[in-house]
Formats: sequence, structure tokens, C-alpha cells
Amino acid sequence: MPGYTKRLGRELSDLKTNPAVGISVFQADDFRIWLIDIQVMDNNPLYVGKTFRLQFRFTPTYPIEAPEVQFIRSLGREVPMHPHIYSNGHICLDVLGSGWSPIQTVGSVSMSIQSMLAGNDRNERPPDDARYVASAPISPKQTRFVYHDDNV
Repeated sequence: MPGYTKRLGRELSDLKTNPAVGISVFQADDFRIWLIDIQVMDNNPLYVGKTFRLQFRFTPTYPIEAPEVQFIRSLGREVPMHPHIYSNGHICLDVLGSGWSPIQTVGSVSMSIQSMLAGNDRNERPPDDARYVASAPISPKQTRFVYHDDNV
């Protein structure tokens, strides 16, 4: 068993036995793609009563390299409105790019995204959403995001 699958096996076991509040495994049938549901657990009016779905894609270089993470639309799941989340589900968050560390886990990344949503009070997309989505690569990891706004 390759090292990354052992690591993901431990992470999956931990996510299922010790889930963080508002974070749950929807689907994790293999070590390639996982679907994680998140809810914002405060009274933020932008997200009350909503559940969002994250897709994690792993390669054999995990955890040395970050997984590909994005929001996906599915039945009853939308891409949340946020100044750092594009309408195609791509997320501009440093821990998914240059701020990645192998100490991060699926759970810690999910909590970072959950916290990012909880701290938001703006019902808007990034200012360049239409332009970005029109020419965005399929994988958000192919985008070189500039992390310049820590206020959201």
C-alpha cells in the first residue's frame, strides 16, 4: 500500500470516528476523490440552513503536495457566495496553494474553509468572477492565485 493511501486511510477513519461539528464525509470510496459536506455552524445569515459540498482530489504526491479542493454543485448543494470563491467552485485560499503544509489534513482544510465562510459578511463573488470562470483551467491547482485580502 503506497504511503499516501495509508495516510488517507488514517484521515478517513478519524473523520468518521471524530467528525468536527458541521463537517461530514459524504463519499470516500477510494483514495482518489472524496466528497465532504460542510455547514457553517454559527448564525451567519448567508449560510444558515445550508450545506455545501467540497470535492477533494488526491494524487500519490499527497500529503507533500496539496489535494485539489473545490466546491461542487449537486442536488441540494450550491457553491457558496463568498469574495474568495468563484462561481465554478474554485477557492482562493492560501492553504490550498502556497500555504500548504504536509501537516494539513482533509479535516483541517475543511475546517479552514468552514471558518472562512463563518467570517464572511459579504454576499458577493470575487470581482473578476466572470472573466476567471470563462477562462479558468479545470483544476484550480493550475491557477496561481494572489493572496492579498485577509479581511474576509
